[in-house]
Amino acid sequence: MKALLYFLLLIPMNFYAQDQIPSEKFWSQLKAHCGKAYQGEIISGGVAGDGFTGKKLVMHVRSCENNTIRIPFFVGEDRSRTWVLQMNSDKIMSLKHDHRHADGTEEKVTQYGGTSSNIGLENLQMFPADAHTTQMLPKAATNVWWFTIDAESFTYNLRRIGSDRLFTVRFDLNQAIATPSAPWGTKD
Repeated sequence: MKALLYFLLLIPMNFYAQDQIPSEKFWSQLKAHCGKAYQGEIISGGVAGDGFTGKKLVMHVRSCENNTIRIPFFVGEDRSRTWVLQMNSDKIMSLKHDHRHADGTEEKVTQYGGTSSNIGLENLQMFPADAHTTQMLPKAATNVWWFTIDAESFTYNLRRIGSDRLFTVRFDLNQAIATPSAPWGTKD
């Protein structure tokens, strides 16, 4: 028995630790960018007059807590949008779009998004529209949002299933930019 205990003490502690699952790996990759901001470009779905095309697009991984990551998404001078990612106890992620007026109050259409149906991949997390979104925005019932991440880039994507609607913004993770001011409704 003493020999077995001695042997167990010699095994490195990380031998016992379970490897991270894909959603945790994605989360860790994103958290590595906490506090940094990146400029993006529309690579799919941009059209003149859509409110995004021709404007400076910036994401700021502003806040990284154990179970919540907040990423303001600035469109020109518009600081109304924040992506809120949450990780539940089953390691399933959800996405909400927090929209605020300049005075910090919530817009009428806010807190929409979805929850992943599984743990996803370490470089891809998908969020089909949830019941709250479907109730608030019936046309968005078939929306699927997803994020990708790798060493080079982070993308935000929206596809409306059953239509031609696809919107993708790619952010260059190799080129951090100056940290922007706080999004509307948040204090520095």
